[in-house]
Amino acid sequence: MATPGPSRRKHSALAQCTPPADLFEHQVGCSDKEADVLTSVDFVDEVTLEVAAGDGGNGAVAFRREKFVPLGGPSGGDGGRGGSVILVAHDRFSTLFDLRFRRIVRAERGENGRGKDQFGKAGGDVRIEVPVGTQVYDQESNALLADLHESGAEFVVAEGGRGGRGNIKFATPHDRAPRRAQPGTPGQHKKIRLVLKLLADIGIVGFPNVGKSTFIATVSRARPKVADYPFTTLVPNLGVVSLGVDRTFVIADIPGIIEGASEGAGLGLRFLKHVERTQVLLHMLSVDPDPEREPVADFETLMAELGRFDPGLLERPMIVAVSKCDLPEAREAYEDVRKALEPRGFQVFAISSATSEGLSPLLEALEATLRRPDDA
Repeated sequence: MATPGPSRRKHSALAQCTPPADLFEHQVGCSDKEADVLTSVDFVDEVTLEVAAGDGGNGAVAFRREKFVPLGGPSGGDGGRGGSVILVAHDRFSTLFDLRFRRIVRAERGENGRGKDQFGKAGGDVRIEVPVGTQVYDQESNALLADLHESGAEFVVAEGGRGGRGNIKFATPHDRAPRRAQPGTPGQHKKIRLVLKLLADIGIVGFPNVGKSTFIATVSRARPKVADYPFTTLVPNLGVVSLGVDRTFVIADIPGIIEGASEGAGLGLRFLKHVERTQVLLHMLSVDPDPEREPVADFETLMAELGRFDPGLLERPMIVAVSKCDLPEAREAYEDVRKALEPRGFQVFAISSATSEGLSPLLEALEATLRRPDDA
């Protein structure tokens, strides 16, 4: 008998992106070289679902007819409750990828009541696990229904129908043999949109190829894709920075923002929304080969795009870092940025991820800003 050959089934990208044991120290995308091409596909931060709760079971009309029990009376039981559709936030998920191809989610219908005082069985609930930070919107009205920003948070997005009452419930001294029962009520049916907004303390914003991914790879164990061409980062990356015992914070590398991003240019609105949940913004600037660009102008462009997307972002605490300062031209640019922005109240740091220059003072400043009371 021939020996079966090796399986030709290719492992999915999800199988290659097994999250590490430390749930706090992870990337949203993959870091394996073979899976880098698939990361922008695997990272799904918005899906549309149709959810249908189960209808309630109908009540029964029945009468006892046992031998030696004359005039036994009504015995129709109630219908069972319909199952509900429940969303549950869990921190082991970092993307909505598993729901990408699920078009409709249905819960079980409640069973009808039966004779001999038998009530129908309740329909089973359907629990859908989603990443922490998922917002639930009504697709038709665009109203925000829930914000699942804590692990374990639950939201009943579609409630099951109530079971109808059987004729046993309608018996009265004046009507001992009622011949009526109630039908079950229909379960809720909705079309919803799930939007994932990452939860991070610090959000790094900047033009493409200014060193954001290299920075987060240096200060944390996140391993984003790093290359010398624009838009290398196609998905947000999360990493945990540890400065000591009880001194940790989550930092997010947001894919490159360019002029017009608030109107859809570049990667557009898809990733700008992830900035909304950050508490502190770190502007990453650097020297670009394009002679028409310079760091101070890039900063003003970033501020304008953030303001157009959400004016409230301009009220967030901000720190500015000029990267690649191991290069002479970047060092010169740092002086120009410092002179332009420090008088406006911004802290400006010169850093180099290649040599680790300036990283410790920057991280200390980020932590101090993050822990600063809101009214300070």
